Amino acid sequence: MAADGLITLRSSFGPEETMSRFEAEVRARAMTIFSHIDHTAGAAAVGLPLRSTDLLIFGAAKVGTPLMRSAQTIGIDLPLKVLVWQDEAGNTILSYNDPAFVADRHSIGETAKPVIEAMTRVLKKMAAMSTTAP
Repeated sequence: MAADGLITLRSSFGPEETMSRFEAEVRARAMTIFSHIDHTAGAAAVGLPLRSTDLLIFGAAKVGTPLMRSAQTIGIDLPLKVLVWQDEAGNTILSYNDPAFVADRHSIGETAKPVIEAMTRVLKKMAAMSTTAP
């Protein structure tokens, strides 16, 4: 984990396939996709270049709501987000916020610890399935 609370993985796939695989993981878990933001297309629309940068906002109210009941400010960090992007060398990268970091940021109490641990496990598995060839 980076000091800023980001978990970052290099993908074995290109940006489109990495995002497609992650979206499939979200759907397989019956989570909601709230938004898909193509930052590269937004930059192109105003005539600016930007390497592939794609954001997916997703989650499950059944998991997020108890956290917001514990500390409503966590709503600024929920729903969850994943960013698929290309670095200067052309490598595809997948990044997301570490749930434990987010929980600490909002002083989520011990009662929510099992939820945070479950989120951490699920996100780690989803990210691995999206970035690693079988």
